[in-house]
Amino acid sequence: MKSHFGRLARKNVRLAKGKWAGELSGYQLQVLRSLTEHYGFAVALSDLLLLDGSWYVTHAGLLRLAARGRCNGIRVEQVRHFCDPVAGRWVFKATVYKSPSSKGFVGYGDADPSNVSLMVHGAELRIAETRAVNRALRKAYGIGLCSVEELGSLSGPPKPPQIYRAQENSHSSNGSSNGQPRLRDRLCVLIRQHGLDPTRSRPMRRISAAHRP
Repeated sequence: MKSHFGRLARKNVRLAKGKWAGELSGYQLQVLRSLTEHYGFAVALSDLLLLDGSWYVTHAGLLRLAARGRCNGIRVEQVRHFCDPVAGRWVFKATVYKSPSSKGFVGYGDADPSNVSLMVHGAELRIAETRAVNRALRKAYGIGLCSVEELGSLSGPPKPPQIYRAQENSHSSNGSSNGQPRLRDRLCVLIRQHGLDPTRSRPMRRISAAHRP
């Protein structure tokens, strides 16, 4: 297995240099090798994404990791007293059981129109479920990376190019002061480019399905 991940690490480095040419530093490549050797993430399968110099894991990557680790199951349920269907606000609790005797690793995920992209408005329920599953899986397998689907920077509508030019000298936590697109807009482009679907969550084995209101 270690030998297999060693070959995968070399393949990941080669693919990453082509995919993110000009953005990769020696340190980022070192982190990529370490993540590959420890968890078996594959760049070719979009398990990892590089955004503004940092690595992020995807929902698909976390599910594949759980499958390799023979995860016993995932329980997902709504936290009803925090949900407001009229406002489109949803909160889920996910529990990952790594083995039949596991007490479970718990993660919570929330979503509402204010913290999801305009392109997925109306799918807040599924996004909240995905975020809960991601957080539980990251706890269960000791993943220190944030997942792409959890980023609050995905919120808000993309802005047209002329607005980027008008704001060239402004500072924002989601963008830069050199006229580059905001992080949330880059994320939207990457989601479309790599076929990622933040509205879908398919745990490999759901012990108890969420109850829809």
